[in-house]
Amino acid sequence: MSKILVVDDEQRIRDVITTYGKYEGYEVDTASDGLEAIELAKENDYDCIVMDIMMPNLDGYSAHQEISKFKDIPVIMLSSRGEEYDKLFGFEIGIDDYIVKPFSPKELMARIKVVIKRNSQERKLNKTWKKEGLEVDIDGHVIYVDGKQVNSTPKEYELLTYFIQNEGKALSRDQLLSSVWGYDFFGDDRTVDTHIKMLRNTLGDYRKFIITVRGVGYKFDTENPETKN
Repeated sequence: MSKILVVDDEQRIRDVITTYGKYEGYEVDTASDGLEAIELAKENDYDCIVMDIMMPNLDGYSAHQEISKFKDIPVIMLSSRGEEYDKLFGFEIGIDDYIVKPFSPKELMARIKVVIKRNSQERKLNKTWKKEGLEVDIDGHVIYVDGKQVNSTPKEYELLTYFIQNEGKALSRDQLLSSVWGYDFFGDDRTVDTHIKMLRNTLGDYRKFIITVRGVGYKFDTENPETKN
């Protein structure tokens, strides 16, 4: 049974998510602010945290950053703010999904399922993956290029590990949005293309492994890489 933590200062929202979560078969804990969430995360192993941003004592972004210092738990943020800036900031600091209030509890359950499944698949990868001078430390979420650690955003890392899991397959932009950003992500093709460009720059010479498939999307191929389009 997967275990989730619901963090929101509104009792009604905690109750609704708890009811739907238990119906879907999840074990559910709740917290009313960021400080309480941190303490619960220290004491328990969660498969996903659903957390509001604006809360008393400690906001959701700050709580997520503190939790990420000692545990790697996927986070879905809830917020009444739907501006693109707020969403992009969340993804830049490593959250897995962002849902604007008011939301559909059924949609939230679908997104939780996607996030937990994706995280589980990542953990099934070998401890390290290596091809030529490109190496990925799965446990440490670290990318090495020719023996040197490179700086990468959380989404660059997730894109790369998803490519590794699906090596040789032509993946559409919609597939990448759904699998890496989450169920029914608000973005568009430009979101994928921008992050692909960033990832290619991070990989240096090994950008050759990411091949543009015209009319489809992208393919990750380490055996017979083509010239990047």
